[in-house]
Amino acid sequence: MKRAFVFPGQGAQVIGMGRDLAEAYPAARAVFEEVDDSLGEELSRLIWQGDIAELTLTANAQPALMAASLAAFRAMEAEGFGIEKADFVAGHSLGEYSALCAAGALALGDTARLLRLRGRAMQEAVPVGMGAMAAILGLDLAAVEEVAAEAAGDEVCAAANDNDPAQVVVSGGKAAVERAVEIARARGAKRAMLLPVSAPFHCAMMAPAAEAMEVALAGVALATPAVPLVANVAASAVSDPEEIRRLLVEQVTGRVRWRESVLWMAGQGVTEMIEIGAGKALSGMIRRIDREVAVRAVGAPADVEALRT
Repeated sequence: MKRAFVFPGQGAQVIGMGRDLAEAYPAARAVFEEVDDSLGEELSRLIWQGDIAELTLTANAQPALMAASLAAFRAMEAEGFGIEKADFVAGHSLGEYSALCAAGALALGDTARLLRLRGRAMQEAVPVGMGAMAAILGLDLAAVEEVAAEAAGDEVCAAANDNDPAQVVVSGGKAAVERAVEIARARGAKRAMLLPVSAPFHCAMMAPAAEAMEVALAGVALATPAVPLVANVAASAVSDPEEIRRLLVEQVTGRVRWRESVLWMAGQGVTEMIEIGAGKALSGMIRRIDREVAVRAVGAPADVEALRT
């Protein structure tokens, strides 16, 4: 049997995430302490007892979600279920950094600082109110690509997240994305709705953020991961540190090819995927992509303990 560890992206954040793990496992608590030290602030206080609106700010949500994922992963390690139990790692958008940290390719402190910078750079790339994202449900990728092309006009509008067979997210200029919502509804989408996000992620409008990440990543040590990373923009496995570095830059403006990534892993013989961190969004996507793949989520002490069985 082959297994993949997968790590969630933005949108999974909740106040209190990881706190019970930190109370139950010293290794999990150490993750939050190291992230706090690396950022020079008590991000853990915001995560555990702060305001959800502040936590949801991109510059906070990205390192916070990584911290919650790595806390769960360190708890798994404490129970004898570490990276040696996986054949691949993957993550959704920022989750790719969590995956690389868990696989030993990035140091925890570097990962926290990179995600803080990434969050700020993505937020600053486009003035608030100029961009938008929308989820299109009930149309496949090809249909949504046609919708986006028609809606674009002289603005950017692109399929940004290919999440599962019936959920594709478009991203771009606000007016263009609003047009895409109307066109998708007219073409039979079950639902088409604007998302409560602060910037148009994973489209060409993020080019300034990609440039910032290229500079930041050039100054960070990146090792060969213990198991291959199934990269968002390639939807296949990579292990070479320099290729990973390049793909992380490309990922800022590129499509998150999650559906294809899951299908690729299943095609390599993966029969179980474990979602590590906050929420169960990826578990739902995976089930809609391939019902033959067993899925479990690990975000609380009881989930970690269940792995022993």
